[in-house]
Amino acid sequence: QVQLAESGGGLVETGGRRTLSCAASGPTDSRKCMGWFRQAPGKEREEVIIFYIGGGVKWYADPIKGRFTISQNNAKNTMDLQMNSLKPEDTAIYYCAARGGSWSSCRSGVEFDFWGQGTQVTVSS
Repeated sequence: QVQLAESGGGLVETGGRRTLSCAASGPTDSRKCMGWFRQAPGKEREEVIIFYIGGGVKWYADPIKGRFTISQNNAKNTMDLQMNSLKPEDTAIYYCAARGGSWSSCRSGVEFDFWGQGTQVTVSS
């Protein structure tokens, strides 16, 4: 069973930066496709970025392009989301998710099978 655990959330000022980490364990084939999602207060959960292990970024949400990047930290076995130039509208609970499947099936809009518990990011104005 895949298990995901996010960390790194907290309070940050507008224009600041924050790095979130997603520690993943379990069968590798079941977590080839990874994603970061977020849910702001009163809003539906939305995709942030979709990433295929060994294949790179598959999709970015327009609001975060140029500000957020994703990378694999092999030393820590985590998938890290580096968030720069943060805005108050980035305030949300950020979730890490995973699914298996091929590179072509790893894309925006697909259903993810495994989810972390989320980590809160609050950007003060």
